[in-house]
Amino acid sequence: MPLQSLASLPDVQSHPDVRGIPIQKVGVRNVDVPLYVLQKDGHTQFVAANVSLSVSLSEVQKGAHLSRFIIQLAEESKSKAFCYKLDSFLAETKRRLQAQAAHIEIGFRYFADKQSPVTGHVAPMAYPCSFEASLDHEGNYHFILGVEVPIATLCPCSKEISDYGAHNQRALVRAKVLMDTHTDHEVVWIEDLVEAIDACASCPVYPVLKREDEKYVTERAYDNPKFVEDVIRECITALDAVASVSGFTLEVEALESIHSHNAWAFHTKNMPNSA
Repeated sequence: MPLQSLASLPDVQSHPDVRGIPIQKVGVRNVDVPLYVLQKDGHTQFVAANVSLSVSLSEVQKGAHLSRFIIQLAEESKSKAFCYKLDSFLAETKRRLQAQAAHIEIGFRYFADKQSPVTGHVAPMAYPCSFEASLDHEGNYHFILGVEVPIATLCPCSKEISDYGAHNQRALVRAKVLMDTHTDHEVVWIEDLVEAIDACASCPVYPVLKREDEKYVTERAYDNPKFVEDVIRECITALDAVASVSGFTLEVEALESIHSHNAWAFHTKNMPNSA
């Protein structure tokens, strides 16, 4: 059976819709794609990413051409490095889909070398990260950087009441920062956010520790006890001091070592409703 030409096939998505209802986001989710992420040092890192890409749909458009999202991702993931500058990518999405607004979410694991505190052994540390970017009908661009950082916390109450030691545990700090990309403020990179969060912990978490390192981190945490409330307040203070951060969401969850539940704290400031 001969193949029909594209021009002869009906384009149902392009038919008009008569219900008069616009849709805020239409697109594709859970798209696995390999791409390059730009590092702070100017080099790129190859990551396996999971992407959601969407556009707004006007009240007269019946549907979006979903294949165009996949084609753009396939093309641009080979030719560009993804970072906080995703406005041109979204402008192209708007053009291809004939849309007023576009939005992208990219999730990936980012590796950064981390040095043990005493012996200096270096090993890669993995951080779950995300980019969220939007370009609206007026050309306003927003970019949100997300990162999850494991830290160590030691309980101040346990230290105060116990004759021997204090309970400690790994905790997770999840941060999303809204970047001011419209001024000349210095950009916040993944590495910067990790460093700022590590400084708010009882002690950072490291990928490799020799005995000298283990002694150091144990004693540092004991000398620096913190509740989740302490950690999140210090993270808030740190982000408030960064000129290029317009808003943020912070979450600290301690994976408690002596309780069957976790301790948790949350704070948000100046974030768009869609974040």
